[in-house]
Amino acid sequence: MIPSPIAQAQNVLNDAEVALCQRVFDHVASAKKITSDPQRQDLASRIIQSYQHGLKDEDSLLSLLIDFR
Repeated sequence: MIPSPIAQAQNVLNDAEVALCQRVFDHVASAKKITSDPQRQDLASRIIQSYQHGLKDEDSLLSLLIDFR
């Protein structure tokens, strides 16, 4: 099935959402000393996926991802 333009538009993050995800990424990458590209890509993917699945609170994202092992 090909996603409709409406479904695709619902997955696009606005500037404020991107900024929130970036802050979470920066904080988690620093706290966990993540430096390799594969680890950074995995972290970014987990942040965006969690956000798109409804975890939109910055503190909750931080807690989830810093405690994630």
